[in-house]
Amino acid sequence: MNLEGKRILIIITGGIAAYKMNTAVRGFIKEGAEVKVILTPAAKDFVTPLTLSVLSRNEVLWDLSSSSGTWNNHVELALWSDAILVAPCTANTLSKMVHGACDNLAMAVYMSAKCPVFIAPAMDLDMYRHPSTRQNIQRAQDFGHILIPAEEGELASGLHGEGRMAEPEHLIETVRQYFESKDFIKNMAGKKVLITAGPTYEAIDPVRFIGNHSSGKMGFALAEEAAKRGADVILISGPSHEKIKGNHIQLIRVTSAKEMFQEVFRYFSGIDMAIASAAVADYAPKEVAAEKIKKDGDSMTIELVKNPDILKTMGEQKKKQFLIGFALETQNEEAHAKEKLHRKNLDMIVLNSLRDSGAGFQTDTNRIRIFTESQEKEFPIKPKSAVAADILDFAVAQMAK
Repeated sequence: MNLEGKRILIIITGGIAAYKMNTAVRGFIKEGAEVKVILTPAAKDFVTPLTLSVLSRNEVLWDLSSSSGTWNNHVELALWSDAILVAPCTANTLSKMVHGACDNLAMAVYMSAKCPVFIAPAMDLDMYRHPSTRQNIQRAQDFGHILIPAEEGELASGLHGEGRMAEPEHLIETVRQYFESKDFIKNMAGKKVLITAGPTYEAIDPVRFIGNHSSGKMGFALAEEAAKRGADVILISGPSHEKIKGNHIQLIRVTSAKEMFQEVFRYFSGIDMAIASAAVADYAPKEVAAEKIKKDGDSMTIELVKNPDILKTMGEQKKKQFLIGFALETQNEEAHAKEKLHRKNLDMIVLNSLRDSGAGFQTDTNRIRIFTESQEKEFPIKPKSAVAADILDFAVAQMAK
């Protein structure tokens, strides 16, 4: 039983999908979990506390005080929980969650929680599509909550479409997968990870520079994912509008390749994993004009010199570090990636192609292939946050070998 001993607190809100939660509670118990159930006041119109109490083997609560006048301690309930599942999560409860409206026991427990929170929205088609609902779902995810998306199907209104709560088996599977991954996640606890991100800008004069279109999105996503898994992250970023989310990330902003080189090797000897996702300029102007260059004539010649090769130097200096590089190619992608893997003494390389729609600079998605000396794996196009998880899954599995 994969949820053996896990303490799951289920918040059931006032939606017609609440009837499915009898099955869900029974399923969690079968998986070996300990379950407590809290109802919102409206939920009692859809499910009975007695049934849920029998199935969960615990008293079902819905008010801040019991009928005997004793206080239902919302803080203790929150601290008891290894995970909180809000299912069904109605539009009303979702709005309360993201705006901090604490007017019942369920919300008091939710706002006291330090454990993962899973939300399973359920509402009619137009409500689910409404901009306020979409905004609230995104805000909940920004809080770090785990969304179990609504599915398509027949709705209580008689319409057919998106808004139907995920089936109990799906709810249980999502929570199970989270806890199964925790042992894996612990493999990054205490690890020191260095990540480079974004472009570098190489000055021509005080106004102009040589650069590229890298946004830093992939590197920032990697930093956030590594931090979620317990790693201490040093993120060295060139010019980027991205901002860090979460704790355990030390952000160091630089401009040029030489500045990035200096910062990388200030920390490199003490880290466990390095991920070079930055798009570092290969060349920089030999001379940087002290003043803005004025337009004079029909052409201008700028002599370029090679920048220090940060990734190659990491490959030469590495001892215990697991080193990951990136290859962004436009032709002969696989051959170039494998050649870079060998030439720069990498443990793993991530390939993406500008020829793939939705991949590359400035996009919120990416499509990658990963190569090591003995393995190759291709992934479908995904949001960069999911791509970051795939990269770290693969890397930690390789490190374990």
